Amino acid sequence: MSGKGARLHGIYLITDHGENLVGRVERAIGRACAVQFRSKEHGPAEKRRLGRELRGLCARSGALFIVNDDVELALELDADGVHLGQDDGDPREARRRLGSERLVGISTHTLEEALAAQAAGADYIGFGAMYPTTSKEIQHLAGPRLLADVRRQVALPVVAIGGIDRENAPAVIDAGADCLAVISAVMSHPDPGLAATEIATLFNRRLPFPRGSVLTVAGSDSGGGAGIQADLKTITLLGSYGASVITALTAQNTMGVTGIQAATPEFVALQLETVLGDIPVDVVKTGMLFSAPIIRTVAERIAAHRLDLVVVDPVMIATGGAKLIDGTAVAAFGEELLPLTYLLTPNVPEAEALTGMTIRDPASMEAAARELCRRGARNVLIKGGHLDGDESLDLLWDGTGSTLFTSARFASTNTHGTGCTLASAIATFLAQGEPLRVAVSRAKEFITAAIRLASPLGKGHGPVNHFRAAQETVTPEG
Repeated sequence: MSGKGARLHGIYLITDHGENLVGRVERAIGRACAVQFRSKEHGPAEKRRLGRELRGLCARSGALFIVNDDVELALELDADGVHLGQDDGDPREARRRLGSERLVGISTHTLEEALAAQAAGADYIGFGAMYPTTSKEIQHLAGPRLLADVRRQVALPVVAIGGIDRENAPAVIDAGADCLAVISAVMSHPDPGLAATEIATLFNRRLPFPRGSVLTVAGSDSGGGAGIQADLKTITLLGSYGASVITALTAQNTMGVTGIQAATPEFVALQLETVLGDIPVDVVKTGMLFSAPIIRTVAERIAAHRLDLVVVDPVMIATGGAKLIDGTAVAAFGEELLPLTYLLTPNVPEAEALTGMTIRDPASMEAAARELCRRGARNVLIKGGHLDGDESLDLLWDGTGSTLFTSARFASTNTHGTGCTLASAIATFLAQGEPLRVAVSRAKEFITAAIRLASPLGKGHGPVNHFRAAQETVTPEG
C-alpha cells in the first residue's frame, strides 16, 4: 500500500454537481483527509477547470485528491489517485498506468468483493451502503454490522459510504470505518465547514482518555461552585482535557457575589492566543463574559481561529441574584457572539431577556428557541428549571425540529453552578465524539444526578455534586 493510504482517516469528501462547488469544498476541506472529484455532468473543459481548482485546494490543505473512475483525468490533473466502481475499470490496469505512488480505491458491497479488491492490489476500499441515500438508488445495503465483519478480515483502510450524517455516523465509526465518505451531509449543508467539523469530531470517540479537549472562557468563582472552577471539575471528571481563559475574578460564596474584578480585553486576548497557539481545542465553552469589550474580543478570536463548536452559556445573573453582565454587553452578545454560537444554553429568564418573549410552556420555549436561531445561533437549548411542574423540562431546537429532555425535579437549594456545569458537560461530550442530541442527553443525566446527590455546603445556595454524579453516570471505560 502506498504511504498515502495511511493518511486516510476522517472525512472523505465526495463532490456533488451543485453550484459554487469549489467554494463549498473550500469551506469544508480543512476537516477532510481526502476529496473525491465526481464529474459526470460537466463538459471536458469545465471538468478540467474544476479539477485543477480542487487539486490546488487539496495541495494547500494537505488533503488527498482522488478522481472518480477516470484514470486519464487523474493523470492529467496529477491526482493522488483514482477510485473505481465495481464495473468502472480494471484495478490492475489502473495500477499499471498510475504507478505505485498513486492510490487505487475500489467500491465494494460485500465481504467477498472487499477481499477480492484487496487481492487485486487496491490501496483502500469503499464499502457500503451504510444507510439509504438520496444520491443514488441503493442495491446493496451493507450497514454497520457487515462493515464490522469486513474490518476484521480486510487489512486495507475502509471508507464507509452511503447516507452517513451527524446522527448515524457514530455507529459506522464504532464498526471500524477509517473514513466516512460524505456528500450531501456536508456539501448540501448551509455551512459546509461546520458540518464537516461536526462529523470529523465524532472520530474523537476512538481516542484514549482524557478524550478530546475543551477550552472554557469564563469568570472565576472563589467559592468553587460555578464558573471556571465548575467547568474544569466537570470536564476533568467526565474524561476530557480542560483549558481555561479567565474573564473576571469574583469574590463569592454560597450566599452571593461580593465583588467582581474584570480582566482587561487585552489580557483575555493574550490568554486566548497563548492557549490556542499551542493546545488543540475541540470545543469552546463560554460563560461569564461580563462586558462588551470582552465579548467582542472573544468573538474576534473565535472567528480568527475558525472554531466551529462553541457552546455559549449566556451567564447574566448568579444563582444568588447578582448581576454578572453589564447593560451594553447584551447588545454586543447578540451582534458579535450569537452568530458564532453552535449551541446556546439559556435558562428561561435569560431566554426571555434575550428575546423579549414570555416563556411559560414547551410551545413558548420552542418559539423563543426558534427566534434565537433566527438571530444566528445554530442550535438552542432552553433550560426549563425555572418553570413549574413535577418534571424539569429542557428543549433543544436544532434549526429543523425540537427534542424534549425531561427529568425529575428535586426540591433543593443546592443548585449553584447548574448552568455552568450543564454547558460544560455538553461541551465535554461533544469533544469526546458524541453528536449533539446524545451530548445533551448525557449532560442532562449528569446534571440531574449532580443536583440529586448534592449535600448542603455553606449558608446559602450550595453547589451541585460533580464528583458523585460523575461516579454514577460515567462508566469506568468512559
